[in-house]
Amino acid sequence: MGQLAVLPLGPGRFAVRRATADDLPAIVGLLADDELGATREAGTDPDLASYRTAFAAIDGDPGQLLLVATAEDGQAAATMQLTFIPGLARQGALRAQIEAVRVGAGYRSQGLGEAMITWAIAEARRRGCRMVQLTSDKRRADAHRFYQRLGFSATHEGFKLPL
Repeated sequence: MGQLAVLPLGPGRFAVRRATADDLPAIVGLLADDELGATREAGTDPDLASYRTAFAAIDGDPGQLLLVATAEDGQAAATMQLTFIPGLARQGALRAQIEAVRVGAGYRSQGLGEAMITWAIAEARRRGCRMVQLTSDKRRADAHRFYQRLGFSATHEGFKLPL
């Protein structure tokens, strides 16, 4: 798949591209690579069937962009999903939703997460979005400081209803 961006960080470079089905094991590994993700990913679906079904829906929707950032050796270093949401609110504003941002343990604290979010914001602007939004679990205090440092404000209280 064609790369969408190159993120130069220190001596290394990371290629950002649309994820493929072949990336699913690595992406699921990134999603499970923290204390919250470890409790809700892959363990109940070792053959990845539910992830393959979800990937097909994401990949077939032009309003979705599932990304993977790969290191120079081709290893998946990070992932995130960018969703473009048309709406009537805010005078018909298009907004971008950033979800499932994960940076692999060996790549954390090197600026990769910041570079990916910065790229996502630029891509949202390029597509005509007037807002970028995201949610973050209340238990992720470090992530909240990270997003605030990047200019995001905690302006709303989110609600979820597990089904």
